[in-house]
Amino acid sequence: MRANQWIPWVFVLLWSTGFTGAKLGLPYCGPFTFLAIRMALTLLCFAGLVAALRPSWPTAPQMRRQWVSGGLLHGGYLGCLFAAIKLGVPAGLAALVMGLQPLLTAVLSWWLGEQRFRAVQWLGLALGLAGTALVIAGSKGLALSGNPGIAFVAAGLLMITFGTLYQKRRGQGVHPLTGTFHQYLSAFCVTGLLALSFERGDKVVWSGEFIFALGWSVLMLSVLAVLLLMRMLRDGDVSRVAAYLYLVPGLTALQAWWLFGERLSALALGGMVMAAAGVALVLRGGNSSSLNRPGRQTGAGKG
Repeated sequence: MRANQWIPWVFVLLWSTGFTGAKLGLPYCGPFTFLAIRMALTLLCFAGLVAALRPSWPTAPQMRRQWVSGGLLHGGYLGCLFAAIKLGVPAGLAALVMGLQPLLTAVLSWWLGEQRFRAVQWLGLALGLAGTALVIAGSKGLALSGNPGIAFVAAGLLMITFGTLYQKRRGQGVHPLTGTFHQYLSAFCVTGLLALSFERGDKVVWSGEFIFALGWSVLMLSVLAVLLLMRMLRDGDVSRVAAYLYLVPGLTALQAWWLFGERLSALALGGMVMAAAGVALVLRGGNSSSLNRPGRQTGAGKG
C-alpha cells in the first residue's frame, strides 16, 4: 500500500484522540484555560511554518472571514466540547453527537436548496437521528438528568455546523497555512476571553498528564492532523475522508473505555452503529461530495 493511502487512516486515528485527550488534561485546569494555552502554542507552530514557507498573505476582508470561521470552528466548537467533557459527558457520547456534523450540514444545505436528497439519504437521516437517540438514552441517563454538558454538546454541534457552512461559502481563496493561522488567532482570542471571564484565578496543575495532553493536542491534532488534511486536499483524497470519519465515535469509545473505564450500554453501542450507518447513507447515497470535504473548511477545529 502506498504511503498516501495511509494518510486518511492516520488522520482519523489522530482525530479520534481529541475527545480522550481533552478528558485526560481537563482535571488539571479549566477547559477554556486549556484551550487558550493550546491555541497560543499552536499559533507559535504555525507562525514558524508561515515564516519558513512564506505563503501568500490574505487580504483584510479574507482575514476577517477567517476570524469568523476560526471563532466558530475552533473557539466556539472546542470551547463547548471541552466544557461538556469537564461537566462529565462521556467522551464516546460527545464524539457520537459531534460526528453528526456532516449530516446536519447536508440537511441544512438541502434546506437552502444547495443539495437534493435521494430516498436512501432520507433513510440514512432517519437512522442517524434514531441512533443518536438510542445512544443518549443508553448513556447513563445524562440527557434526562439535567446535566448541562448535554446543552454544551448541542451548542458545539451547531457551532461547527454553522462554521463549516460559513467557511464553505465565504472563506475560500486563502492559502491553507495563512488561513489556518488566522483561524487559530481568532480562536485564541475567543478562548482567552472565556478563560479570563470564567476561570480567572483558577490554577493550572502542570502534571505529567496535563503536559502530555497539551503537547499531544498541539502537535498531533492542531498541527500534524491539519497538515495531513492539507496533504489530502492537495492529492484530491479528501472526498474519502467522510467514510473514514464514521469510525471516530467507535475509536473514541474504545479509547475512553481503555483509559477511563467509560462504559456504554448495549443500547448505546447499538445506537452508535445505527447512527454511523445513517451518516454513511446520507453522505454516500447521493451527489454530496462537496459536503464530504472537511478540508474545505479547514476542519481543524474538530479535534
